[in-house]
Amino acid sequence: MAFKIVILGSGKGSNARAILEAEATQKLGEVQTAAVLSDIQDAPILELAASFGKPFHSISSGKKRARLSDEETRLFVEKIKSYNPDLIVLAGFMRIINQDFIEAFEGKIINLHPSLLPHFPGIRSIEKAFESSMKTTGCTVHWVTPALDAGPIIGQQSVSIDPSDSLESLTQKVHEAEHLLLPEVILGLSTGAIKFTKE
Repeated sequence: MAFKIVILGSGKGSNARAILEAEATQKLGEVQTAAVLSDIQDAPILELAASFGKPFHSISSGKKRARLSDEETRLFVEKIKSYNPDLIVLAGFMRIINQDFIEAFEGKIINLHPSLLPHFPGIRSIEKAFESSMKTTGCTVHWVTPALDAGPIIGQQSVSIDPSDSLESLTQKVHEAEHLLLPEVILGLSTGAIKFTKE
């Protein structure tokens, strides 16, 4: 029986690509991407979904704001529910979701964040790590709760911050770690190797 996921993203969709490629090459077991949604009408992630033959939708008020509006929330929840997913994956989704959204899919939403939380939540995480005195950063997959980037951690992948690194090279290393970690976590959740928070 398929383990259905819905992916939400706002940009190029490099992490969505990692998921879709893993699915296409039979590396995700029973995982099936049911749809890809974006808050940006012409986001490249939607073209990516189409190239993999996946349903895709954009839901946007056209106004730039950090948090989804009540109307956008209603539309996202309605559209996601139509696919009845087992898991919602925020993969480069750059909008803050509200309590109603979280409660609609309680215990079923994960987010990928480009730092080793609790270090550097919010935006510009890789840049902040690069400018810090830390020798290690990485990425985190966590459960989504109302507090920004503060839900229970599911998995992390670390990368070194080397003296020779530029911001660009560090960004590339973090992205490569993300592309390994996120499909791994999704597979673990689909097989039961990683437990859902409500279990």
